[in-house]
Order: sequence, then structure tokens, then C-alpha cells
Amino acid sequence: METESEPYVRLATLRQLHQVMADMNTARSLADTLQTVADGVVNGLGYELACVNLVRPDGDLVVAAFAGNPAAEALITGRVGSRESWDRRLSMGEHWGDLVFIPHTEGWVLDDDDVPQWYTEGPAPRFEDEWHPADRLFAPMYTPGVHGGACGELIGVLSVDRPRNGRLPGAWGREALQMYAFQAAIAISNARLRANMQRALVRLERDQQALRASEESFRQAFEYAPSGMAIAEMGGDQHGRILRTNDALCRLLGRPASAMRRYSFSDLVHPEDIGTLLRTSAEGGRAELRLARRDGTYVWVSLRNSVVADAADGPRFLLTHVEDIEERKRRELQLAHRASHDSLTGLPNSAELRSRLSARLCKRQAHAGALESTDAAYGHPAVFDANGHGFDFPGSAALDACDHHVHTVAPEESERDDGTKGLAVLFCDLDGFKSINDRFGHNAGDAVLIEVARRLTRGVRDGDTVARLGGDEFVILADGLGRADAQDLAVRLRNEIIQPIRAEGRAVRVGASFGIGWAHCGMTADEVLKSADERMYVEKRSRPKQHRRAG
Repeated sequence: METESEPYVRLATLRQLHQVMADMNTARSLADTLQTVADGVVNGLGYELACVNLVRPDGDLVVAAFAGNPAAEALITGRVGSRESWDRRLSMGEHWGDLVFIPHTEGWVLDDDDVPQWYTEGPAPRFEDEWHPADRLFAPMYTPGVHGGACGELIGVLSVDRPRNGRLPGAWGREALQMYAFQAAIAISNARLRANMQRALVRLERDQQALRASEESFRQAFEYAPSGMAIAEMGGDQHGRILRTNDALCRLLGRPASAMRRYSFSDLVHPEDIGTLLRTSAEGGRAELRLARRDGTYVWVSLRNSVVADAADGPRFLLTHVEDIEERKRRELQLAHRASHDSLTGLPNSAELRSRLSARLCKRQAHAGALESTDAAYGHPAVFDANGHGFDFPGSAALDACDHHVHTVAPEESERDDGTKGLAVLFCDLDGFKSINDRFGHNAGDAVLIEVARRLTRGVRDGDTVARLGGDEFVILADGLGRADAQDLAVRLRNEIIQPIRAEGRAVRVGASFGIGWAHCGMTADEVLKSADERMYVEKRSRPKQHRRAG
């Protein structure tokens, strides 16, 4: 350490100070930087002891590095002094710029506080500028860019003891220590920043490794899932376009992955299931619908959508899980078919017949209300028959609509065909069937019923209903027929039925009686069937018995 009286500072001393500052700024870690700061005070500034007290996050100061005495280093490194005690020390004594010097004449009041300290042994000073073993000299370190005592954020304190020349530091020594504390603060802040960056990089690398592991896990789960998986785009011009599919979905639909990327699910779904798909795509969740295979057939699938979003752009993708439920659907349809169809003939049964018929008929009260309101609007009085059934007015289309329901009307009861088309209900009862059962057994009777069902089905139009009401009774629902059309249909079907039937190795014959009823709104299904049944019995009784029997 040079003295103030000397006219120049030795070049070697400046070089040494420059070197310790360079070492301080090139240390590899925060711990190395702190130790380099302490060593620099001893090696570059010429003090026998140096201690770096670092401010902790809780505000107290910990002895983070020590230089000059291994025994003292082992004793006090890691010990903590309270911020209150340090604030008291830094507020007393003499202030040499940012430095704080507490002479031995004042320092005795600090002997019992909790700040770790160590004194060098030595004799009492003989001269006024000589260092006393109980003197204290502190160099506070403030955050870079803020230079000046109370104005900066304290990050630590350099505590030095006993200059090697035994003299109190002069002007140059004080300036050197203060400059060194300033540079030390910069080095410590930089070291902390590097440490934080290294920790952030380590965390980032770990996060990236975890992300890569997660992506690989997802990729494997996606690619090798036993059921179909797809990722589709959400939003923009390409909304719904399939971006990625797994092998299971490609196999299920018989389409290569490259071809799948040309479609959206709306391109592949059955036309009847478009609404279901759109609801599921918008809301997420599960739906059951049909997707088209490459060969043009459709397969039933359970489709479950999950929306994938990011914090910045919101929903981005739709993750779709596709499960083949063709076999389950087939079983369900079979069960539903069995519940609604006759097990012997395969025709719709009585319950299904009534369901289809009821679907075409609206309630009498709703019909009457519609007639009243519509007649009032068109200036027509409401007209009803003796049973309370309303008549339609030709050319008044409004009478045929009620709550989006198209009314079913009946042709007029007259010999002249007025051109009105309605829902004809043909009630068919077989003549002579009981004698076949009695003479040839129930197997023969079953064979006759099966063949009659086949002939009736063959004799009607697509869209007409042929149902087995029970026993040897059948019902045909044929919409859009006039009275003459219905009568012609009954004649054709009767002529088909009376042809010989092979049953149990022999040819047998049955006859058929038909009653034609007409369904119209305001009636119940049972009322319609009863009307057709009554007409059938009228027709059966009107024909000679020999014309009715067969066998």
C-alpha cells in the first residue's frame, strides 16, 4: 500500500490492482467471484485480512468469503449478521466517501452485536496515523449504476483489517479501496446474473427435455394407439382439415395417410350425420356417426373430440379419437329390428305399425285449432263432419300445415274420384288359413305366412309399409293414393296371394279379404286400424264363401 506522502504510486502496485480486478471479473461462478474479491483486497490492496459480507434475500448479511487467515476463515465463514446491526455500523464512525471507518475509541460499543468479526493481534499504536488492532474499516458495495451511500441498493460489505504497512490508508488508499468495492459490486452482480442465467438455461434445458419426452410419448401414443387418432385444424380457411392421422384410422377407413390429409371429417361423414359432426366439432365431446371407407361403404364409429389451445391464440387444433363400433351398432340395430319386426316374416310388427301410423297423424285438438285459425285467415268457416273431423278446402294449402306438420287427409266418400290423394290403410285377412294349419301343421302355416309376406312386399312401392298385425292379418300403409288407386292395389295384391304356395312339399292356396281405410289427422292409429278392419269384414261378408275359401 502506498502512502499519501509519496509523490507517485509504484507501477507494480497498479499492475497488481489491475490484475486482481481482472481476476475478479473473469471468475467462473459466484462463489469464485466472492473469493476472488476477498483475495484481491489482501493481494492487491495490501490488507492482512478481508471479509466479504453478502446481503441475503432476507436482508441479513452472511460471511460469504474470507482471505488472509485460514483459522479465521474456518471460524466465521457462513455466519450471519443481522441487517439491523450492520445498519448501525454503517451509520456511525467517520465516512471517507463511501467508506466507513470506526476507530477503536468508538468501536467498543459494537463488541456485543451479532456481526461476525476477527481481530489481528498487535501492539497499541505509537503514532497518530498508526492502525489500532480494534479499528474497523468497511467498504459498502452498491448495485451497479448507483454510486453513493444511501442512494443505492446495498448488496454487500467489504470488511478489511490491518494494512500491512500498519498505517491508516491515505487518500490514494481510500480511493483505491472505494474503487475496488465499486468494481467488486459490478463483478458480484454480473456473477449473480450469470448464475441466474445458467440456472435458467438448466431449467430451460430440463423443460425442453421434458417437452421432447412428452412429445415423443404423445407421438408414440398417437401413432401406436389401437384405435384411430387424428389431428385437425381449427379456425381459418382450412378449418376442419385433417393434418395428421395414425395407422389405425388409415386401416379403418382403407385410406393412406397422404390421402387423408386432403379431407376434413365433414368430407367423410355420412350426409345424415353432418349435424352431429358439426355439434361435436364446435363443442367437443363424443358422438356416434358413420364415416366413409375408400370402397364407398360406411363404418359406425364413436368420435370423441378434444380442443387443443394455446395461451396466445386460443383454440388451434382438434384432437379426435375414433373408435370402431360397427359390431356394437350391428348388434344394437339387430336388437332394435327384433323389437320392431315380426320374427317369422321379418315385417314390421304391430307396435312398429302403430308408431309409423301415429307419426303421420297430429292431434285432433291441434288440428281443429289450426283449422279455426287458418279458416279465419282465409275467410272460410270451419267445417267438421259428424265425428268432429275437419274437411280440407281444395286449393287452401294453409290447411295442410300445423306446427310444421303436413296434414293427412282422406279422399271424399263418393263414386267419383275427386283427385284427392291420401294415406290408404289396407287391412288384409287371409281366407282359409286355419284349415291349412289344421290339415298340414304349423310349419306349413308358417311357410304360407312367409310367402304371403314376400308377395305383399313385392307388390307395393318403395316407401310403402307392409306389416304383420298378428296371426294371419297384415296391414299395408300406402301414401299418396286416390280411392281408385287403393282399390287397384288391393286387387293386385289379392291376385298375388291366391296363387299356389309350396308348403311342406305340397301346393296350397289361401284367399285374402281387403278392407281399405283412410288415415287423416284427428284420428288415432287404433281408430284408423279399426276403420280398415271393419271395412275388411264388410268386404269378406259380401263375397260368397266359395270365393273366399282356398286350400
